[in-house]
Amino acid sequence: MVKLRLRENESINEAVKRFRKLVEHAGVKKEMRRREYYEKPSDINRRTRRRSERRARLGRLTNM
Repeated sequence: MVKLRLRENESINEAVKRFRKLVEHAGVKKEMRRREYYEKPSDINRRTRRRSERRARLGRLTNM
């Protein structure tokens, strides 16, 4: 959970900007996107496997 206290003489715009940075840094936005729709475990596994295969392929190409 992200908490924000207004500083002395801080404008609302500055506080909102600081809040957005805190939320992004905490990973709240990323987590919300991930949980927006249910994803089957098999789909998650398939995506992670494909991502690792792609990384391995790119790694082999750059080492040549």
